Amino acid sequence: MSLDHAASKPHERLAAALSGDMAAVNDMIAARMASEHAPRIPEVTAHLVNAGGKRLRPMLTLAAARLCGYDGPFHVHLAATVEFIHTATLLHDDVVDESDKRRGRPTANLLWDNTSSVLVGDYLFARSFQLMVETGSLRVLDILANAAATIAEGEVLQLTAARNIATTEETYLKVVRGKTAALFSAATEVGGVIAGAPEDQVKALHDYGDALGIAFQIVDDLLDWQGGAGIGKNVGDDFREGKMTLPVIRAIAAGDAEDRVFWTRTLEKRVIEAGDQDRALALLDRHGTLASTRDDALMWADRAKTALAALPDHQIREMLTDLADYVVARLV
Repeated sequence: MSLDHAASKPHERLAAALSGDMAAVNDMIAARMASEHAPRIPEVTAHLVNAGGKRLRPMLTLAAARLCGYDGPFHVHLAATVEFIHTATLLHDDVVDESDKRRGRPTANLLWDNTSSVLVGDYLFARSFQLMVETGSLRVLDILANAAATIAEGEVLQLTAARNIATTEETYLKVVRGKTAALFSAATEVGGVIAGAPEDQVKALHDYGDALGIAFQIVDDLLDWQGGAGIGKNVGDDFREGKMTLPVIRAIAAGDAEDRVFWTRTLEKRVIEAGDQDRALALLDRHGTLASTRDDALMWADRAKTALAALPDHQIREMLTDLADYVVARLV
């Protein structure tokens, strides 16, 4: 059976096409998350790393490198780096958000404690920089170091925007570009850089990752209202936490004075009563903001696909195109 028919979903087809590389990445992750003196580090890391995530970000790095003809060893280092950065941010996020569920399982901070989650996240960040250095590429180090800083910046911006009903769409996009798209775009860009691809292809890979990451986060924000498998949280979590996502920002902007009183009470003051989540959803429906936000997700997915036009004609490029469609197809 060909890879095109071996699995039904684009990320599964991509995983099948990159199975050898992914096995090497998994081996490197297992080796580098070990600690001779602190066994809690691999315990906490393994809880999250082995929780059934799709490994989408490291796959993007491998795919970009292979698409650009790379045949060296360092795409594996970079893919493991990307996964360590991602895992570290998840550990920290769950502490900040006081979460008790991640990918359908209890969070590390619930099973152990906040201190362990923060410190193990710090350890993984340090490990990721060790892996970057081993590639010998200052440009790769620059891209991934900037991504790590941008992710932290995006999380802080989201923290300051939370429970502020004056938050604008511009601020929302900055948050999304920071906390999600920065790692997607870095993951794809470094794959092209390590392969020595021409600058137009490196830029195309960056633009693809950026647009894909934005579409991915917008869809996750929609699924928080609509429900869906794979988001790893309960429906309505963002509302209860006072997060300013795009459908809410648009509903507030379109609402009247009575609506504003409701949003101020529930989001800014976090006084949530029985039936408030249903009322909030009714306001989103009344103003059509779920539909308009879905249109935005589709737009960003189209931008991702357009960016791929500059890249070589290759089976992996087709899979990346299908992946952009699949990200938004989760809404169906």
